[in-house]
This record gives sequence, C-alpha cells and structure tokens, in this order.
Amino acid sequence: MKRVFVSDCEGPISKNDNAFEITSHFVPEGDKLFTIISRYDDVLADVLKRPHYKAGDTLRLILPFLKAYDVTDSKIQEFSAKSLILISGVKDSLQYIKNVSHAFIVSTSYEHYIKALCQALGFPYENTYCTRLSIDKYHMTEEEKTRLKKMAKEITTMPIVEIPPEAKSLEDFLEKDRKTILRLDEMFWEEIACMKAGRVFSEVNPVGGGEKAEAVKDAARREGMSLADVMYVGDSITDVEAFRLIKENHGLAVSFNGNQYSVKNAEIAVLSEHSIVTAVIADVFSRFGKEQALSLIKNWNRQGLKKTPINQTLLNSLFKLYPTELPKAKIITKENMETLAKESSEFRKKVRGEAIGRLG
Repeated sequence: MKRVFVSDCEGPISKNDNAFEITSHFVPEGDKLFTIISRYDDVLADVLKRPHYKAGDTLRLILPFLKAYDVTDSKIQEFSAKSLILISGVKDSLQYIKNVSHAFIVSTSYEHYIKALCQALGFPYENTYCTRLSIDKYHMTEEEKTRLKKMAKEITTMPIVEIPPEAKSLEDFLEKDRKTILRLDEMFWEEIACMKAGRVFSEVNPVGGGEKAEAVKDAARREGMSLADVMYVGDSITDVEAFRLIKENHGLAVSFNGNQYSVKNAEIAVLSEHSIVTAVIADVFSRFGKEQALSLIKNWNRQGLKKTPINQTLLNSLFKLYPTELPKAKIITKENMETLAKESSEFRKKVRGEAIGRLG
C-alpha cells in the first residue's frame, strides 16, 4: 500500500536557510538582521502567541528590508539556484520514496527557492507547498528606502533576545530583551505597517505553523488517504503544528536534525548527515505502517535491521555507507526528550553551520 510522505525542505532535504542567505547576501549585516528578527519571530509565535502571527512569519518581516536594498524576483531566483546545497544522497532518497509513496514537500521558503530545488531534484513542483511571492509588484519611495535602511541598521545593534525556559509573557524576559521586543513591535506594527511597503505584511502569507498543517491535510486529501497514513518529516518551529496534527491523527512525526521545537513535538529523532535514514523509515512506513516503523527504530542496530522487512537494496546501501556505526535514530520519550533535543540541536549546527543551525 502506498502511503503519503510529506517533508519540510530546509533541513531534511537541503542545508540552506534560503531567506537567511538572501538577507545576508543583499543587506549589510543581513545575517545579524535576520537572526534578531527570527528570534523575535520565536517570541511572538511560541511565547507570546500573538494573535494572527505564526512561526515562519520572519519571511514577511524581512521583505521591506529586501525591497529597500533593491532585491528583485530575478535576483532571488538566480541566487537561490546558485546557492542550493542538498543533504547528502537526497536526490536518490527522494526518488526511492516517490516509488513507494505519494511524496510532497511543504516549505516556508519562497517559491523561487522551491522551483530551483525541484529543478535540481527532478521533483514535481505541483507536489509542493511554499510561500508565494512576487516582490517586484511592491513599490516604495526613496524616502521609505532610506527609513528602512536606517531601521535595519538600528536592528543590527540590538541584542539577540534570550528566551527564558517556561517564559509565557513579556514580564518573564530580562529588561534588555523586553526593550528589544517592544522596539521591534513599534517598528513592524506601527511604523512599517503604515508605509507603502507595509502591504507585504497582509498580502504575503508564509507557509509556516498552521499553513503547514493545512498543506498536510490537503496532500492527504489529494491522494484519498487519512492522516494516519501520513509520515511527516520536519526540523524546526515552523513544523510544530504539522507534527501535532500528525500525532493527533496517529500518523508518524519524524524530526530530522531538528532543533528543540522539532524534537519536543515529534515521535522519532534522526541525527544524520545522509538522507538514507529518511528513505529507510519511509520505506517501512509506506509498505507496513506506523507500528512497523516504530519497531524499526526500537531495533535500530545492524542485527535488528537485518530482521526488519526493509528493501534489501536500501539496507545494503545503508550498511555500505555506515559499515561500523549507524546514524542515531531514537523514539522520543519523556525521559530522553531533553537530552535528544540538545544532541540534535548541536548536530544540526554541525550539518548546516552555526549561523543557520541556531535559528528557530
């Protein structure tokens, strides 16, 4: 029986954080600008739970600054194609997964990047969900550009907000971080929102949080399958809602090199530099279902895998790639969750680099 495989893109499929890289490339000190705004995004989505705001909305918050520095659709498209870095073996892994399941990609990334990715992988673009954007249709005056450049410079002087464990309100933050959050609130929701450039906040809708969950539902509907027949692979805060949806409906939620948000909301944690582990889990899930996939992870060692009904060619490839020690794959429990979250977060930085790895 063919089941449904849905994967996030950046992390499980590629090493990029495309929006971070675009901002770093085109905006002075763009790496710091993006990192500060991304942490603000985590605060609004996960701690303050601001109405009408969701994880991944960083991709609309940075757009006025990109526009101020004359970034165009063609520049994004060209940069995305040139900077694409794939997880090892992912082209072959996805090809195998497409043969045994109905495969989809759900990504917060801009459509320019997903089109470049699909071209590189030979993956059908019509089986993707991503953030639709035509930055060329937005216009701003030279005065607005000057104001936005000044704001960008101010943001880069701010500290990166530290989120206290168990924080639930603004009062739970240190004074310096409260000051940063309040100033960013003022910038985005009072100053930029009133500019012509502020249109992007209402017209661009990043596919994160609830949108990812809705995309998963749509993918299952398209194939006439229930959510119990869906395996979802993610790695960040933008995947939390999709993970919760899948778990509530008895599908399989897999964190691949995930950060703490990912590991704490998934059922299986994978730490691997190669995508073959995803293919092995997808093979067993698609052909035999969730219980057999969980059994696979419970017996994740050479002897255990030999007794599991994995495709023999796939198993031979795994053993050839890892002749001594297999990549880590664990079922997440209350007892090991914190340890796995720390290990996975550190491994994520090793695979994708420190700057990208620490983003939410």
